[in-house]
Amino acid sequence: MSATITAADINKLRQSTGAGMLDCRKALTESNGDFEAAIDWLRKQGQKVAAKRSDREAKEGVILSKTTADNKTGMIVTISCETDFVSKNADFVAFAQGITDAAIANDVKTVEELNAVEIGGTKVSELINDKLAAIGEKIEAKFARIDAAYVASYIHGANRMGVLVGFNKDAGDAGKDVAMQIAAMNPLAVDETSIAPETIAREREIAIEQIKAEGKPAEMAEKIAVGKVNKFFKDNTLMAQAFVKDNGKSVADYLKTVDADLKVIEFKRVALG
Repeated sequence: MSATITAADINKLRQSTGAGMLDCRKALTESNGDFEAAIDWLRKQGQKVAAKRSDREAKEGVILSKTTADNKTGMIVTISCETDFVSKNADFVAFAQGITDAAIANDVKTVEELNAVEIGGTKVSELINDKLAAIGEKIEAKFARIDAAYVASYIHGANRMGVLVGFNKDAGDAGKDVAMQIAAMNPLAVDETSIAPETIAREREIAIEQIKAEGKPAEMAEKIAVGKVNKFFKDNTLMAQAFVKDNGKSVADYLKTVDADLKVIEFKRVALG
């Protein structure tokens, strides 16, 4: 039994991919309404569809990124709201800052712990409810954390994006450079070993179908697909990306010039919608 494809489904796919309405309808029909399969179908036809990103997104709000004094723990706190009118209000930014400071002071590990932290004798969850009642917008706290030998943090674009980067040792100024790279270039993972095998297999399959759709023989498709997958790694993994401050070298090359043993362990990037 085929799935019913609604105008809302088509519009959602169109917004996510930038593909045309008729193409989105056909993709959803061919994939029986499966949204992820429809994206793959579009890409196999050669459509320029952005790779799926893992950013946790909120429409509006304030994102703050902060590390402990010893730089061994970093936290990103997002206090989301519904409009930029609220998110740009100085009182709301200060409200978010107070919650972030409390998260650091109380060594918070989860969003549940964050909501239970008390500020001036009142739980964060209750403070959020009070703020909601005062301004009439839905407000929610979100949380991310990294623990490492050294954590760098970075806020970009008037509190609209936060980045944490965990290193194996003190990164000094390079920590901010790498955090800014992540903010600008939005990598999927640290390196190709950090990308799930199923994602690599998916990219390879899409590449082969794209090449076949161009009329090239199947035996050529396998060889060309290897190059396309390597290009995927170069574009989407932090270590292989061209370093934004010097496109003549990769991020991995840049880190070697700082310290041959310096490595990125993990990163988190949180952006408003």
